[in-house]
Amino acid sequence: MNKTLYQKETSLAAENFAIGDAPMPATFIRALGYVKGACAQVNEQLGLLDKTVADAIWEAATEVAQGQHDHQFPVDVFQTGSGTSTNMNANEVIASLASEHAGRTVHPNDDVNKGQSSNDVIPTTIHVSALIESTHTLMPAIDKLCESIEGRMVEFETVIKTGRTHLMDAMPVTVAQEMSGWYAQLKQAQARLSDTHQRLSQLAIGGTAVGTGVNTHPEFAARVASVLTEQLGITFTVTDNHFAALSAQDTAVEFSGQLSVLAVAIMKISNDLRWMNSGPLAGLGEIALAKLQAGSSIMPGKVNPVIPEAAAMAAAQVMGYHTAVTVAGQSGNFQLNVMLPLIANNILRSIQLLANSCNHLSEKAINTFTVNTQQLSKVLAKNPILVTALNQRIGYEKGGEIAKRAYQEKRDIFEVAQEMTDLDTAELKKLLDPANLV
Repeated sequence: MNKTLYQKETSLAAENFAIGDAPMPATFIRALGYVKGACAQVNEQLGLLDKTVADAIWEAATEVAQGQHDHQFPVDVFQTGSGTSTNMNANEVIASLASEHAGRTVHPNDDVNKGQSSNDVIPTTIHVSALIESTHTLMPAIDKLCESIEGRMVEFETVIKTGRTHLMDAMPVTVAQEMSGWYAQLKQAQARLSDTHQRLSQLAIGGTAVGTGVNTHPEFAARVASVLTEQLGITFTVTDNHFAALSAQDTAVEFSGQLSVLAVAIMKISNDLRWMNSGPLAGLGEIALAKLQAGSSIMPGKVNPVIPEAAAMAAAQVMGYHTAVTVAGQSGNFQLNVMLPLIANNILRSIQLLANSCNHLSEKAINTFTVNTQQLSKVLAKNPILVTALNQRIGYEKGGEIAKRAYQEKRDIFEVAQEMTDLDTAELKKLLDPANLV
């Protein structure tokens, strides 16, 4: 059994906070390791830490950043609102490891936390962790889903289907056109996230307790940002106002909102897939999603759209997370926001859910569904709304009469239009050809 590396403050926090029964996300703890390591390196550069101690802290913090000690972070998400317990958890684990590496005592507050406060370290780590995960996990997942959609768009460029508004038959579109809407939604969501990345890269480090920077070197913050930039390959800068960075979490709320927009797109795509797959006999039956598992414990042969359903639930959860982040974001009192752990938790879990949803939709839905072209053509030929194409020749009222009769008699619109207009066959075929209407 691994020995316990944390100390008194973490033990107290573990006892005091047993509300959510879940610790802070591992991705947050690992980002915190990077921040602590950068701080140690800068303190040594500034002559504020002995090189042996600084190197030992750096080595220990790197181990935390690499996920080697995730099990040493038991503190619940629902803890003190500044995240002090998690900051002290990191200070204590790193101090224990560093003491072993240095062969001398390394103090969690005096050494590991030098030049810092929970009040600037935790907001800094929210930004760092969110930017790391968005850059390296979420963005590639969105790209993957977009590439899958784009590939199928090429395949279905000439496949025409009935369009729908209000869930009712409307003018025709190609399957590629319909999917292009999905593609555009995802790309726009990605662009929104990228725009917020600029503000996420601005860090609160250096503000210490209340934003004044008390007990820290004036060059400390800029140097920490520089070390993180070099180590992570992501450009970080220092906020131009530490008071806002500590007391408000507006950028985190903004980023969470952009994640919620992506969730809306995922929900839309998932629901379209579910509707198109519905049936197969009594529904739309336009596509067939790949059969992944039995759909019922009582109805043999039933197949359900399990991946779109799972992605839709994940999207709903992200929207809920954003509501909580919004409430948390306005919980800044004077010089400190006091719901920082909740913000960190919800943003990072949202990123994970969205990235996994994109990957699942790409691999197990978009790449593998088949199109029922026979069903699409059959329904399209009987779509009374095609008469819209005749409006300029016969007028809206006459078109309405033709559509009504075609619907009542369940006949092709072309046949009814032949009987009720004096348009010649060639012109009528041209006007009603779905390929000319998309």
